[in-house]
Amino acid sequence: MIILLIVIALVVIFLLYGVSIYNRLVKLRNLVQEAWSSIDVMLKKRHDLIPNLVETVKGYATHERETLENVTKARNLAIGANSVEGKEAAEKNLNQAMMNLFAVAEQYPDLKANTNFQQLQSELTSIENDIEKSRRYYNGTVRENNTLVESFPSNIIANMYKFEKSPFFELDNIAERVVPTVKF
Repeated sequence: MIILLIVIALVVIFLLYGVSIYNRLVKLRNLVQEAWSSIDVMLKKRHDLIPNLVETVKGYATHERETLENVTKARNLAIGANSVEGKEAAEKNLNQAMMNLFAVAEQYPDLKANTNFQQLQSELTSIENDIEKSRRYYNGTVRENNTLVESFPSNIIANMYKFEKSPFFELDNIAERVVPTVKF
C-alpha cells in the first residue's frame, strides 16, 4: 500500500514537472515571437524613413545615382525578407548601402547643413538605437529558449512536442562603424 502511494506520488511529481517544463517552453516561444515582432516594427520604421532620406540626398547629389539606387534596392530586399536569417542578411546589405549614402552626404556640406537631412539622420539614429535594444531583447529570449530546448531533461519534452531552437539575430549597427572625426 505504501509502495503504491509512493509510486503514485512520484508519477504525479513527474507529470507536474513535465507540465511545468512544457509551460515554460510555450512561454519562451511566445516571448521570442513577441521580441521578433518588436524588431520587425523597428525595421519597418527604418524602412519607411529611408525613402525620405534618399530623396533629400537626391536633391543635392544628383550625380550619385548608383548609390541612391543601391540604397533603394537594398531597402526593397530587406522589406521582402521573411525569415530571421533572410532579414539578417538583407539588413546587413542595407546597412552597407546606408553607410555608402552617408559617405556621399559627407561630400556635400550644404546637404549636411540641411535641416531636413539632419532631422532624418537624427530619426534614423534613434531608430537604430531602438533596433539595437529590440535585438538584444530578442537574442536574450532566444538564448533562454534555446537553453531550455537543449538542456536535459527539458529537451525530452521539447522534442516530444516539436519545440525548436530559434535563430539569433545579428545586425551590425551603422553608428558603431562610423569613425568619429576629431578636429583641433
